[in-house]
Amino acid sequence: MLHRPRLIVAAGVLLAALACAAPASARIIEVGAVATEVTPTCPSSPCLAVSRTTGYQAKVVDSRAAYLVPRRGRIVAWTISLGNPDERQIEFFEDNYGEASAQLTILRRGKRLFHRVIAQTPIQELQPYFGQSVQFPLDRSIRVKKGQVVALTVPTWAPALTQLLDEGSSWRASRAKDTCDDTDRQTAQTRMRMRTQYRCLYRARLTYSATLITDPRPNKTEKADTTGRK
Repeated sequence: MLHRPRLIVAAGVLLAALACAAPASARIIEVGAVATEVTPTCPSSPCLAVSRTTGYQAKVVDSRAAYLVPRRGRIVAWTISLGNPDERQIEFFEDNYGEASAQLTILRRGKRLFHRVIAQTPIQELQPYFGQSVQFPLDRSIRVKKGQVVALTVPTWAPALTQLLDEGSSWRASRAKDTCDDTDRQTAQTRMRMRTQYRCLYRARLTYSATLITDPRPNKTEKADTTGRK
């Protein structure tokens, strides 16, 4: 019984040390996941869709960082929430743009809104998943760095767009300033190293996100003393 207080003190010191230890494990972050949920428009009227462009969410309400990579790591999957257009709406879009498809794109930011494609996922067919929020795991993960942009490339069309919003959200498209209303022209960035200016701003939300696994952070080590002092 005389040794019990010492054991309790020792256990308390151990628990305190464990509580102070900084975890070095990786984190899982959904880039683009925000508190305010949004719903694609289709099948309501008008049924709005993204067409023939690469876009990224420049602002979500009052945040400009929601679609920027927060830490170095790897993208292992991406998710897109799709509206459920009716037969008439599907026929209209397919007649004008082809079958619905999209891919995730990683952009390196440049000056004056000139951004360069540095990585992309394979293109995914979307129609089998209309009306769902579908996640596509990647066979090969994508290495990303802090500050890079997570974007959505739509070479045809995708029902992944909200109605116009007045709460501050906006997305940018890879279109020239004087062609923002020309949604039929092909401006999708589908090749590596492509660089273009994202001048067109639209007050709505693109409904996509990406799953990031961050690199683990090693413990800090003290520098070796080379002076010979003890």
